[in-house]
Amino acid sequence: MEIQIHQTANSPEIHIVPGFVWDAQDAYLFDIDGTLLRSRDRVHVDSFAASVQRITGFEVTLAGIVLHGSTDTAILREACHQAGIPPDVLESRTAAILEAMCASVAEQRHSMDLVRMPGVEDALRHLADRGALLGVATGNLEIIGWIKVEQAGLREWFRFGGFSDQFPVRSELIAHAAVKARELAGPLARVCVVGDTPRDIEAAQANALPVIAVATGRYTVAELLAFHPEVCATSLADLLTHTHGTHTQEGHE
Repeated sequence: MEIQIHQTANSPEIHIVPGFVWDAQDAYLFDIDGTLLRSRDRVHVDSFAASVQRITGFEVTLAGIVLHGSTDTAILREACHQAGIPPDVLESRTAAILEAMCASVAEQRHSMDLVRMPGVEDALRHLADRGALLGVATGNLEIIGWIKVEQAGLREWFRFGGFSDQFPVRSELIAHAAVKARELAGPLARVCVVGDTPRDIEAAQANALPVIAVATGRYTVAELLAFHPEVCATSLADLLTHTHGTHTQEGHE
């Protein structure tokens, strides 16, 4: 029987597939935006249009593009296609645009307004105390992703990362990050993805990896559950009430 804590509106919900111990995996790949933190600024978002205009002279907009769960490289391609930028122009200028984006964010890093999601540092500490290897796996470009993590005061927890610089497709960057995790934790290491969007869940499943989904981004618990993650919770803070050993008697028949 699935463990469920389902009380009144706005109360914690925790759903765990029977037999899966969420805090007993060997390595964890954390998404950044919506999972570890939330940006209350436009530094990263505005870097797309500014960098494309600076490098190519073309104007682009991110209006109408689904950003949540996507990758910087995929968003850039879609925005440029939407703006009618010739493929050969984009192909020849992509590296320069990505470099300009990273430089733009780096220059404005102290203007970032980042908020940690509930329970993030406690969850990282809990997993690290249990001996887990922690990494990030994000659609951000590497320089931008690490800047966000550093500015949020979380850099010390992470040993490695997977980013979208070379991987526009999220499942591919997850695969790359999982390889890194097993290089560090051992070839048989159990690797788990932690994210807040259906795309995080699908990317994990494409690599046969379990996934913890948290409804701290724009998707609800019900929307995330439709994609069948091993764990789904309203937040990492709520999930921490269900650490290994606290639910051995609950929800099993």
